[in-house]
Amino acid sequence: MELKTKIIAMDGKQELTIEREFDLPASLVYKAHTEPDLIEEWMGNKVLKFEAKNHGGWIFETKNPDGVVLFRANGVLHDIVPNERFTRTFEMENTGFATQLEFFEFQTISENKSKLIMHIIYKSVEQRDKILKMPFAQGINMAHNKLEQVTIEKTKNK
Repeated sequence: MELKTKIIAMDGKQELTIEREFDLPASLVYKAHTEPDLIEEWMGNKVLKFEAKNHGGWIFETKNPDGVVLFRANGVLHDIVPNERFTRTFEMENTGFATQLEFFEFQTISENKSKLIMHIIYKSVEQRDKILKMPFAQGINMAHNKLEQVTIEKTKNK
């Protein structure tokens, strides 16, 4: 089955681009990335902090049923233009991966269709390649599928 979320990674580069078209307006895809309740629903992480402003911090966390932290990430938001773009730093705690820089762009295709473009820059080619060896493409595709499903359900119920 072809994945709807595309990963573009050129050999020898310390960056990659993620592209996904959604059957949602760009404003809703943006909201799904900047409103804590929506982030929690589609990502499955608890949002401990999310300051949707320039230089605002964010922290996401996932725990197992026994309360043990399985995943924790944090960073700072920059260059926020509502419904169009933002930039953030992304640090996965206790993983050995260096902080990465992520550029999010929300493009309008039509009234009810949009495209998300994420450009991610890693500290090294080796770090990027290590990420790509993980089930990264499948995981982000599943998350984007859930983002679309959750956001469509939320807008129908309003």
